[in-house]
Amino acid sequence: MKYIGAHVSAAGGVENAPKNAMEIGAKAFALFTKNQRQWKAAPLTPDSIKKFKEACQANGFLPQHILPHDSYLINLGHPDKEALEKSRDAFIDEMQRCEQLGLDRLNFHPGSHLNQVDLETCIKTIAESINIALDKTKGVIAVIENTAGQGTNVGHRFEELKTIINLVDDKTMVGVCIDTCHAFTAGYDLRTKEEFDVTFSQFNNVVGFSYLKGMHINDSKKELATRVDRHESIGKGYIGFSLFETLMNDPRFDNIPLILETPDDTIWKEEIALLYAMQK
Repeated sequence: MKYIGAHVSAAGGVENAPKNAMEIGAKAFALFTKNQRQWKAAPLTPDSIKKFKEACQANGFLPQHILPHDSYLINLGHPDKEALEKSRDAFIDEMQRCEQLGLDRLNFHPGSHLNQVDLETCIKTIAESINIALDKTKGVIAVIENTAGQGTNVGHRFEELKTIINLVDDKTMVGVCIDTCHAFTAGYDLRTKEEFDVTFSQFNNVVGFSYLKGMHINDSKKELATRVDRHESIGKGYIGFSLFETLMNDPRFDNIPLILETPDDTIWKEEIALLYAMQK
């Protein structure tokens, strides 16, 4: 079964996210558990945690179909020691928030080397950051998102994701989220079923489907291999409808959160309905 949703607002409290997801016909959702553009946030209150769990239960949202995202400020591969510690503390806080909410995964961008260290050093730092966070939390999978390869961001190649995984001590608590826009602009073609199959055969051979814990399903405003991260609405970008039709009919993508991060949130309800209508 496919679980489609979107990255919905948690304005006014995380307990509002499940309601916002229901209003667009979602069977899954993503959210920020705190303001994603601030380092510090007030702790989650017991009342807010209770209401979030009740809202999820009332609307049939299971933890494995919810994909929280961490702050965009965090860089787990930061070459500066002080900045790295700040990112690690913030990431641990995000993981602990997921733990408090009864969620079992946290999606994050791996990090950037900022042209100050080499790729290998940055990857080792990212893996070390994940290990530290996993040691301080329980039951929350660290889900690494592939990047478009924009700037100095790490993780646009499947091999880079696998190298990070290889350096994580507890491999049962690490996973991957594939963003279709990021994959496409990183150079992985998805425009036809044949190209889709080639790309995900490569993903399976390098990383493995057992590590796939969620997807961001977006079209792209930029062309193949441009390494620019610009999402587009379903079927309106350079990837096109074929990707989404193929995805919706491939059982390898069942039972994980498939999350829209498309730019026009006013049509998310229509996009979700369109995706479900693609199933044969």
